[in-house]
Amino acid sequence: MKKLTNFVKESIEEVRYRVTWPKFDSLQRDTRLVLVASIIFSLVIWAIDFVFENLMKVIYNL
Repeated sequence: MKKLTNFVKESIEEVRYRVTWPKFDSLQRDTRLVLVASIIFSLVIWAIDFVFENLMKVIYNL
């Protein structure tokens, strides 16, 4: 049990004093970047799926 309490105390200390938290502006910029990248990636996956779906329909209807 002592190991667990020691771990929790050290974890709290590390989060409070040793972790470097990003500035709010940096956080917003990075969030926008991830959002835009996710949208672009999902559109690319959707386009590939759309092309293959229609290609399979053409192949099966021959």
